[in-house]
Amino acid sequence: MIVVTGATGQLGGRIVERLLARVPAETVGVSVRDPKKAQSLADRGVRVREGGFTDPGGLAHAFEGAGQILIVSVDRLGEEGVRQHRTAIDAAVAAGARRILYTAHMGTSPTSRFQACRDHAATEAYLAASGVPYTSLRNGFYTASALQFAGQGLATGELALPADGPVSWTDHDDLAEAAAVILADEGRFEGPTPPLTAAEALTFADIADIADIAGLAGASRTIAPDQAFRDRLVADGVPEDMAGHLLGVFLAAREGEFATVDPTLAELIGREPVSLRTVLRRRAVS
Repeated sequence: MIVVTGATGQLGGRIVERLLARVPAETVGVSVRDPKKAQSLADRGVRVREGGFTDPGGLAHAFEGAGQILIVSVDRLGEEGVRQHRTAIDAAVAAGARRILYTAHMGTSPTSRFQACRDHAATEAYLAASGVPYTSLRNGFYTASALQFAGQGLATGELALPADGPVSWTDHDDLAEAAAVILADEGRFEGPTPPLTAAEALTFADIADIADIAGLAGASRTIAPDQAFRDRLVADGVPEDMAGHLLGVFLAAREGEFATVDPTLAELIGREPVSLRTVLRRRAVS
């Protein structure tokens, strides 16, 4: 059995859907905090069990009988997030899984300027020491994040963000498809995968230009000082630590941490990944 955590989330839900196109439903299980939200999966024959990363007992039940377990990383940052990942890994080991898979991030490194990448590095180290074969999916930066950063600027005509660098923005659906392919072909990758990215890396200046060409509201790209950006987020109600985390995206991008493009994702899904350029053009005609 293949068990996927976070199966009612933005990425986990997509992974399960694509996995069900490849393997029988009775060979798929999900671990979710609220089984009621996964009722539609249960109706299709998927094993649905309650399990959260702060509940080792629930995870033991959710992981029972699993050959492969995909741990979809949490959105908690720092030690709390790493602690939850370790709890899930320990439960997977105790359940006797043959392989543990984990959703990490391109640029994963203990020295990254981006907190999430440092957390992923700590989790990967724990996985490597677990004694169980593992695969870490080094996902590209989500296209949805670029749209969130750019959204207000494209609406107001001024894209005021900190200095950045090229980022290979990558679509959730493509990453979910790749995860399903890897789960269905057990052992395809040992350890971290190559970066799973779209085929081009774009700056926010590029995004502003593309939006203008695509017929969306044009926006001028201006540089917001780091502290001013952080202060603005806090004034808008973003917690201090999260504001620092969001600034870290730009600090890391300046260092080229997210600029890599790699053909592995295209090879896995059998086509060119959807680019942010394409997403913006689709928005313009919708």
